[in-house]
Amino acid sequence: MLIYLKLLLTAFFWGGTFIAGRIVAQDVGPFSAAFFRFMIASVFLLFFTYKLEGKFGLPQKGQWIPVFLLGMTGVFSYNVFFFKGLKIISAGRAAVIIACNPIFIALLSAYFFKEKLNLIKVFGITVSVIGATIVITKGNLSSILSGSLGWGEVFIFGCVISWVAYSLIGKAVMAGLSPLASVCYSAVIGAVFLFFPAYFEGAAHNLLYYSVPDWLSLFYLGFFGTVIGFVWYYEGIKELGPTKASLFINFVPISAVLLAFLILKEPITPSLLVGTILVSSGVYLTNATFNKNLIERKRLN
Repeated sequence: MLIYLKLLLTAFFWGGTFIAGRIVAQDVGPFSAAFFRFMIASVFLLFFTYKLEGKFGLPQKGQWIPVFLLGMTGVFSYNVFFFKGLKIISAGRAAVIIACNPIFIALLSAYFFKEKLNLIKVFGITVSVIGATIVITKGNLSSILSGSLGWGEVFIFGCVISWVAYSLIGKAVMAGLSPLASVCYSAVIGAVFLFFPAYFEGAAHNLLYYSVPDWLSLFYLGFFGTVIGFVWYYEGIKELGPTKASLFINFVPISAVLLAFLILKEPITPSLLVGTILVSSGVYLTNATFNKNLIERKRLN
């Protein structure tokens, strides 16, 4: 029963990252915000990696480049786009757009790794894309043709591209490193390379002027949104398997929209509500069939 609570809280924490990110993005530069988030996360990830695994399983010689790319995609570029986007658009909209990550991962996995796309998965992908389009265009689908979409949506879509790259590269890295170690090292690498643009952005000078909500949000992003969320999700996969654990991801955009409404007073518009339902449903269908394929493969092996 405890593991189900942890997975539900994980979805809640991940949904909350969009609210914390929206708060931080208004006062802190994108490179500075990303650096402080992962400086905090790296300290705790190193601690948890050593405590849970008993050692630091360093990457093998051929894994250093993929691990470096993990840090540059899932940490560096993702978070710069994340904070740039959240400075412009609402947290709820950003969360629903980013919730489409599994859709693009499924499509590219089919292309690069020859994973099969059955009818249910294709239907799930279609439903999610329609939902995301409704959210991005605020229900005005013709705005895509007129080119009236803003930079906020472009930046958040940059998050999607970064995370898809991170996930596909991770398939190669996971063969020799645990998920926890992979995230730990990518976080450290990302933080190191974020330091330099953050410094030139004025992070050292401006940190004394960040507000208490800014620092609380950065800690939330680093500790709860990154470390605790990942560790608990990893525990869920170990105890329940990827099928059940991944289902909780569907609550992330829902919790983000609700928290944005309660904390940031962002309105839940009809287009946002419909888009959230469609994206969550599509991701559920895509993940469910994906996990069934994994189980079937394990039986055959």
